[in-house]
Amino acid sequence: MMQRISGYRRGEAMRQKEIKRRPDWKDLYKRKTHDEVELEVGMELPHGPVLFYNELVADHSTNPRNVGRMTDADGFAHIGDPSCGDEMQLWIRIDGGRIADIKFQSSGCAGAVATSSMTTVLARGKTIEEAKRITDADVIRALEGRPGRDGTCILSGISALLAAIGDYEQKNAAKR
Repeated sequence: MMQRISGYRRGEAMRQKEIKRRPDWKDLYKRKTHDEVELEVGMELPHGPVLFYNELVADHSTNPRNVGRMTDADGFAHIGDPSCGDEMQLWIRIDGGRIADIKFQSSGCAGAVATSSMTTVLARGKTIEEAKRITDADVIRALEGRPGRDGTCILSGISALLAAIGDYEQKNAAKR
């Protein structure tokens, strides 16, 4: 036999169920254990620190190519915002219309170092016109993915390359 519940009592019963389902407000500030998070997301999570960079990006950020200064540079660029810590300097030496040597120094995040390193790898040996056509997308493709979530600092390599080429072209125009 089914028991009839009045409207008031049914509403009260639903409210009590809702209160039982809601976590205590104090629980909102408790850190979940690794196992609780795995259960919640329904999959096994990696243990230890999580690396958000692929192997190629990690390699270029820990072992950057073409790092250093150049005293006999034909073109130079200094870009970035020193107030936030993201700065890059890039030097190019031109020989026979090609980028014979390229060096950089960066004081940014691992993603910024990796993209700057890859930019120098892509630009070395290219003609000025070929180097001007290198895009941020080319660097991301070469690194097999976008390093990190930020946008501007990780793509400063191309900006610096174009600025250094511009500096070289301006110096050459003045010589003519």
